[in-house]
Amino acid sequence: MKVSEVLKSNTPSLSLEVFPPKKETSFDSVLSAAKKIASLSPSYMSVTYGAGGGRSRFTVDVASNIMREYDTTMVAHLTCVSSTREQIDEQIGRMKETGIDNILALRGDIPADAPAREEWSFQHASELVTYIKKQGDFCIGGACYPEGHPESEHIMVDISHMKEKQDAGLDYFVTQMFFDNNVLYNYLFKMREAGITVPIVPGIMPFTKKSQLKSIKDLSGSFLPQRFIQMVDRFGDDPETMEQAGIAYATDQIIDLYANGINHVHVYTMNNYHVASAIRKNLSHILKIDIGED
Repeated sequence: MKVSEVLKSNTPSLSLEVFPPKKETSFDSVLSAAKKIASLSPSYMSVTYGAGGGRSRFTVDVASNIMREYDTTMVAHLTCVSSTREQIDEQIGRMKETGIDNILALRGDIPADAPAREEWSFQHASELVTYIKKQGDFCIGGACYPEGHPESEHIMVDISHMKEKQDAGLDYFVTQMFFDNNVLYNYLFKMREAGITVPIVPGIMPFTKKSQLKSIKDLSGSFLPQRFIQMVDRFGDDPETMEQAGIAYATDQIIDLYANGINHVHVYTMNNYHVASAIRKNLSHILKIDIGED
């Protein structure tokens, strides 16, 4: 099934993201963790793609394995930063061979050893979207940034780039993490005002470890509301308590999104089955699912 079909439903749904292994020696353990998460029967799953091809060769392997075993709708990420057209063609070819028809098209983070930008085959994600559209009948998603892309001078400039992605043929967006739903609601208003009409799926990152705080600030620059800061200050030094509090915080965000008419939410699981399962259990009646022995 294509993600665009999933997003047409007015019934609340939950999709989950996993990442592939960094090294071949870790493949079996990472695949096992991803399969456990697939056993939670998400509306769809996505598998990330390493910047500069770091983990790219495992993305389709993980996605196709899960799709075969669990009949789960899968999304394979595809990053064009510093990738050659031949490398992109190879990945698209592998997706066709394995029956994956959902792609999340990204520019990606620029690796330190990337060649000069003028040497890239694709300068922007919108160019990758256009290229993929010519290669087959894929459902194509893309990333958007409720607080603006870190490299963008202004959020409205960033939103104009989102419009370019939509005009290139994008079917839906998934947002970067955020920890204050009001940030998202304001962003959605701006996106619709700019003429962006495709579905926008909120991306939720469960914050379960105090050590995640630095990477969140460095990578996303997300606004951290006072209640989030107080949660970390109170519970951050006790790992088990912090995990429980973080699961509750993410659940609260998701419930608020559902209550405000946003039916489809994507969770960045960090390959953590326990966290994904706990959130799903908290939402079982809303999602109308049988949690069984979870």
